[in-house]
Amino acid sequence: MGQKINPLGFRLGTTQGHHSLWFSQPKNYSEGLQEDQKIRDCIKNYVQKNMRTSSGVEGIARIEIQKRIDLIQVIIFMGFPKLLIESRPRGIEELQTTLQKEFHCVNRKLNIAVTRIAKPYGNPNILAEFIAGQLKNRVSFRKAMKKAIELTEQADTKGIQIQIAGRIDGKEIARVEWIREGRVPLQTIRAKIDYCSYTVRTIYGVLGIKIWIFLDEE
Repeated sequence: MGQKINPLGFRLGTTQGHHSLWFSQPKNYSEGLQEDQKIRDCIKNYVQKNMRTSSGVEGIARIEIQKRIDLIQVIIFMGFPKLLIESRPRGIEELQTTLQKEFHCVNRKLNIAVTRIAKPYGNPNILAEFIAGQLKNRVSFRKAMKKAIELTEQADTKGIQIQIAGRIDGKEIARVEWIREGRVPLQTIRAKIDYCSYTVRTIYGVLGIKIWIFLDEE
């Protein structure tokens, strides 16, 4: 069998950077890692609860965390930050206070910034959320994949591959279906590839969505 590796980890240091920037001693490293995960989960839950969207897309592309001794800087990259700000005008301050309560930041200040991405549908996380929303509404998986590919073509990417695995359309036997448009050179380290895997819970069971987007070559 071919050995599979996460395309983002494979390209760290060449075309891909870390999403968390901080330094800690080896014995405190695991705490810092868990704290990052909690911050990300907390933000995702908050956005899920407070965003009234029709399509079910939260639109968080990625959350970057930078830590210093006295400051935690959190940058949320979103596709549609307007929706969050419209539904909750004071949403960011609320989120800041909830996070500070959660992590008891006595000697550390927590700062949250929201940045908009230029082409939201060129991002695999937002696309995966879109497909998940479609699958939950019982749209056939092929239709959902084709629609997603149409959306990425507008964001001028060079290629995309989408894979859905699990009990597709509620069939008894789980299977894997995939579709590719353009080229996706996974072996080329120079190629800038964005990847995400996303779990979607449908009434039949859990489906896994994986998306690879080939942006450009360095």
